[in-house]
Amino acid sequence: MSQQHIPLKLTASRLVRAVTLFMTSDVGGKAKFLFFALVALFVGISVLNVVNSFVGRHFMTAIAERQTAEFIRQAILYIMAFAASTIASVIARFSEERLALLWREFLTRRAVGLYMSGGTFYRVGIQGKLTYPDQRIADDINAFTITTLSFVLMLLNSALTVVTFSGVLWVISPLLLIAAVVYAASGSYLTIVLGRPLISLSYDQLDREAAFRSSLIRVRENAEPIMLSGGEQRHTTLLLRRLDELATNFRRIIVINRNVGFFTTGYNWMTQIIPILIIAPAFIRGDMEFGVVTQSAAAFAMLVGAFSFIVSQFKSISNFAVVVARLSSLIEAMDEAGAPIKTDLEVVETEGNLAYERLTLTSPGGQTLLKDLSTIFPAGTGVVVVGGDNGGATALFRTTAGIGTSGEGRIFRPARDQLRFLAQRTQLAPGTLRQTLVPARQQGEVSDDHILALLKQLGFVRVVTVDDLDKECDWSSLLSPREQQIVAIAEALIAGPRYVLLENADVIFGNELLRDILRLLAERSIACVNFADMNTPRGAYDAVLECHADGSWRWINQGEHSVD
Repeated sequence: MSQQHIPLKLTASRLVRAVTLFMTSDVGGKAKFLFFALVALFVGISVLNVVNSFVGRHFMTAIAERQTAEFIRQAILYIMAFAASTIASVIARFSEERLALLWREFLTRRAVGLYMSGGTFYRVGIQGKLTYPDQRIADDINAFTITTLSFVLMLLNSALTVVTFSGVLWVISPLLLIAAVVYAASGSYLTIVLGRPLISLSYDQLDREAAFRSSLIRVRENAEPIMLSGGEQRHTTLLLRRLDELATNFRRIIVINRNVGFFTTGYNWMTQIIPILIIAPAFIRGDMEFGVVTQSAAAFAMLVGAFSFIVSQFKSISNFAVVVARLSSLIEAMDEAGAPIKTDLEVVETEGNLAYERLTLTSPGGQTLLKDLSTIFPAGTGVVVVGGDNGGATALFRTTAGIGTSGEGRIFRPARDQLRFLAQRTQLAPGTLRQTLVPARQQGEVSDDHILALLKQLGFVRVVTVDDLDKECDWSSLLSPREQQIVAIAEALIAGPRYVLLENADVIFGNELLRDILRLLAERSIACVNFADMNTPRGAYDAVLECHADGSWRWINQGEHSVD
């Protein structure tokens, strides 16, 4: 079983905390109003159910005794009671859905905020302790809010039903009340025994469904490479294996559902006959009216239904237990990923230049990649950082970007909005091309002609018109990797940060286009640092930082020259 063991006390505390945060939030006032309105509506529905039982009793007695006038009067009352119950039930359902949506929005916004802050989304992924966090945020929070609210309201309704109909049954026959309690308790126990395996199987099923869907998405996102490499058969085999895994697990779930279904279906049918068996002899003896028989059957069914919460809702309860466990795992993983990392590396935000002080970087295996680096990357200059086979240059790029590497020392860097990191593989966010190219603070300040001219100047061969700038597209799928890099460079040129840090830019753009990019950056006084391999041409840069295989380094000033 892949499910992590989640202590009941911890789960309960997190549930209470989730409710408390919601009720004390900025939408808490609206949430409280909707909840108390629901309580009032459920109390009203419970009272109307009792009224209906007595109206139905007199209605059936009037039929049995052929009392036309009483029959008409009770029929009118019956219709009025049912109309009131219908209105109250519909409004209650509407309020429940609105409250569930409000809670989901609140929890999802908090989860997304935590997940996307401080690199948590990245560290959760590389830790490998959590599967499919996207599904947990999108689907499990939705299921959690809907199911939790539904259970709370069902428990409230059950409690009200127990209070109201226990009195009704006691008046009719104390034996009926005792039978209802014993029958419901026995049914709940047997349902738990038969259905307990559903919890672990449902947990695994969600992961296997997500694995199958993820594999399909991977095929869609990598359609061209798969087509070019002829990898259709390999991916087909993987997809079918994922399908077999989820189908096998689901067959086990179907078997458990069948066993539980046999019991619960028979249990529900017996609910209809038991009160008749107990009350019918008294009616036959003439000790009670016919309407009492029908009332006792309805009241017994209502009371047993209230006591049989576990029987009637076991599948939902097992799914809810799975959702709580998965969300608890998500919270634990985000808490762990968001916790301060114990490291001897210190990153200092400064208004000065990008600089390093006694920086030493090591690989996970303990190999020294870079030793005692102390240097300053002057503003407005072009620097190439070249490295050997040990990956010192790559490690320096990743560490500067805040992606964990072991080591010690200090990194001084400007504020994040004054830096642009362009890795070999970039990812454009969905939206319009204008939103991607022009920062929010500069929207409306950059002309369409300037954007189109800049793209053309950077060698963007795809024809882009003014209308194309405002088209909503998934540009990461539409554009080639090189075109996405050009768009990222264009955004940096428009935004005007102090530093642009590139990874193997000569491989991505080619030497000729890279020289043009360096010139455009220099014209705007934007410093450019290219992290590349040892054989990269160095003539277009003001300085070179060599990172050697033994961890040593050397800074080389190349003198004054023009970039052209």
